[in-house]
Amino acid sequence: MEKYIFYAFAAILLFSATMVITVRNPVRAALFLVLAFFTSAGIWLMLEAEFLAITLVLVYVGAVMVLFLFVVMMLNVNLTPVQEGFTRYLPLGILVAALITAEMIAVLGASHFGLDIVSAPIAHGANYSNTKELGRLLYTVYVYPFEIASVILTVAIVAAITLTLRRKTSKFQDPGKQVKVRREDRVRLVKMDAVKPKPPAVASEETAS
Repeated sequence: MEKYIFYAFAAILLFSATMVITVRNPVRAALFLVLAFFTSAGIWLMLEAEFLAITLVLVYVGAVMVLFLFVVMMLNVNLTPVQEGFTRYLPLGILVAALITAEMIAVLGASHFGLDIVSAPIAHGANYSNTKELGRLLYTVYVYPFEIASVILTVAIVAAITLTLRRKTSKFQDPGKQVKVRREDRVRLVKMDAVKPKPPAVASEETAS
């Protein structure tokens, strides 16, 4: 029964992933991506990776994809260029997809990851904590790669901010100067004598003379 459930999840995942890259409406593509995330979470639950499954649902489906949907729906996306360029790049996309599929089969095929080589995961008891086990491995065995990855991400964030602000194109206001501003700095009163305009007939006579 577990094998049939896995194949059902895998078929839904492949279908939703294919629809994400083939559908032309970005809102529908985002909804199919949500379906792909839910299906991946189901497969992770079958592998007893409960923490990763719930993280995928809460973070990506509950936060990232909802924000993406709001941005796509609030922006008036012009779908005409997308629809025009789809057929043009379709042969190249099929070729790249075929190459990636062949590479994945060669690396992750049954000859390398079959049940006769890699045994099925051992079923754990009800008191087994996937989160505790993941934290133990992350902060003991893989602590140095974890710290290196955090440093790389920090450097990437700093580099992105530096590249954005290097030309000083951003506009900002100093609250201290706004508080110290006076009326004389913003408003200037100009006194002018009232002048009565001359009638048009008088003005034309003076011009003729």
